[in-house]
Amino acid sequence: MKFLRHYVVGLVCLVMGFLLVWQPLPTQAQGSAPAQGKPALYEFGAGYCVSCKKMAKIMAEVTLQYGDQVEVRLVYADKEKDLFQQYKIMLIPTQVFLDASGKEVDRHIGALPKEEVIKKLKALKFIR
Repeated sequence: MKFLRHYVVGLVCLVMGFLLVWQPLPTQAQGSAPAQGKPALYEFGAGYCVSCKKMAKIMAEVTLQYGDQVEVRLVYADKEKDLFQQYKIMLIPTQVFLDASGKEVDRHIGALPKEEVIKKLKALKFIR
């Protein structure tokens, strides 16, 4: 029993270490480029995820404020599995930042406060 517990803990640590170290290569959006030549922020999540629900509210606020400058899109695991695979999403919530041509320029794994989302969008020159 003790061996099994150590084995499981070791396996979990190994998987978490892999996920933290592994950085997916930037992907080029295929058929999902931002609308009208605008940069985009894709929020990958799921309806059952508490952090994802909080991020959905934040994304709605960002859309109200900056929707004319940046496309904000919620992508849910149960509805758009192909985009999850295309962008190699391993953990949720994950935010993927795309330039106007649809090229990934940055990504963040985990929840972000609204202020941090806006700060990141300004740093990437997506908004003024």
